[in-house]
Amino acid sequence: MSSDMVIVYHRQPYEEVEVNGKTVFRENKSPNGIVPTLKSFFGGVDHGAWIAWKLAEDPDNPDFEERVDIEDDYGKYTVSRLPLSPEQVREFYHVTSKEAFWPILHSFKERYNYDPVDWENFQTVNMRFAEAAAAEAGPGALVWVHDYNLWLVPGYLRDLRPDVRIAFFHHTPFPSADIFNLLPWRKQIVKSLLACDDIGFHIPRYAANFVSVARSLFGVEPSKHDKVPEKWVAEGTALTERVLPTYVKFEDREVAISVTPVGVDTAYIEEQVGSETAISKALEIRSELGASKLILSVGRTDYTKGGIEQLTSLERLLQDNPELRGNIRLMHVSVPANKDMRAYEEIQNDLEQTAGRINGRFGTLDWQPIVLISRAIPFAELISYYRAADIAWITPLADGMNLVCKEFVASRLDGDGVLVLSEFAGAAVELSDAVIANPFSHRSMDLAIKRALDMTEAERRRRMSGLRKAVIEGDVHNWTPGRLRLTPTPTAATAA
Repeated sequence: MSSDMVIVYHRQPYEEVEVNGKTVFRENKSPNGIVPTLKSFFGGVDHGAWIAWKLAEDPDNPDFEERVDIEDDYGKYTVSRLPLSPEQVREFYHVTSKEAFWPILHSFKERYNYDPVDWENFQTVNMRFAEAAAAEAGPGALVWVHDYNLWLVPGYLRDLRPDVRIAFFHHTPFPSADIFNLLPWRKQIVKSLLACDDIGFHIPRYAANFVSVARSLFGVEPSKHDKVPEKWVAEGTALTERVLPTYVKFEDREVAISVTPVGVDTAYIEEQVGSETAISKALEIRSELGASKLILSVGRTDYTKGGIEQLTSLERLLQDNPELRGNIRLMHVSVPANKDMRAYEEIQNDLEQTAGRINGRFGTLDWQPIVLISRAIPFAELISYYRAADIAWITPLADGMNLVCKEFVASRLDGDGVLVLSEFAGAAVELSDAVIANPFSHRSMDLAIKRALDMTEAERRRRMSGLRKAVIEGDVHNWTPGRLRLTPTPTAATAA
């Protein structure tokens, strides 16, 4: 059955587990990740399709089930699974995507390494995604491609199916031309993206950066500009833009450039945080803390997240403010992002050593300044910590958006709490009522967390009111595939 909407994303839209010898598909654990967000769009079409890869020890095994039909709360859709060998996955994802693309996208060019990249394998995998999407899409269907490891899919798909509408959404930052153009495959990547009808980004800065890259490589110029809405103009943040290119012309086509920040499901979070279980757990946490203030930090174990910078800022804070010793506690949750990758193992080791040094330096029998948790906390439990925390300290060195800070704000039904947020997180453009910090500056980081600790209740509530308004307005249900509608525009023939 052909599909009106095809989502192309590297992950499958469920967790595949074996129960009593049978394969069972379960909902993903996180309610606010990209997977459930994308699945929600299937409710707007008669039939959808999802293209993903699946690890296969033997990709040529005839018993491999390449297509499965799913019917759940999100609608009816087909999942087309591309069998990739462990070596293909390693080359496509762990090497090319994480060692070459990831550091460039986050402007860490000192970590960039393209020597081991198997570019032929990356092209092959992207072509297979494009072929699967072409096979699933009905006439005039919308094909929505997601993220940088599928950069080449739009170009291949345009050649295979010129009739379909193609949208692409970039979930990471998009860097300036002097950084992006370090990639030797830059022209092939950008030309593929320009095959789209719509290219989407979280914030205006990333869209402007993409257009500057396209200009440097192909002489592309914007055909239309708009003023950035006031709600996205945050004074004092590094990522603010005031003018947004909204269309560019390339060859004989006009390509829309969209800005649609991803949000969270505020109604779901509010329902969960208002449950008796969450309230009881939050009260228990507060009781254990006594008069101490709880600072909460949640992120992945990644060099882009600024975990070491955060811990050393706390160390300086305790050194310079002895009265805080025994009266504050940092709960630092750092979830391993990619196993078996040396760069991430080094970050984890550094976090553990730094936290251990600080606890050894300032801790007592009754109090440790840092609780370091190196595992994922179930969302049902995490929201209780959101509710109980005095401060959420979210200070990545670079981040496309950051949904943790939005989850924290959505959880604060009490209207209290302080968000300390890096100016290099895309969310800072929307959340101007946060206490903004520059994680590259010791002074900025230290002053920001001290200001949050000293803030009056009146100011806390004023800021949280503004934050909650922004998060509710930017709810995930308001997110769209750029300027493209879910259903095709009727042609003269179909209208007749």
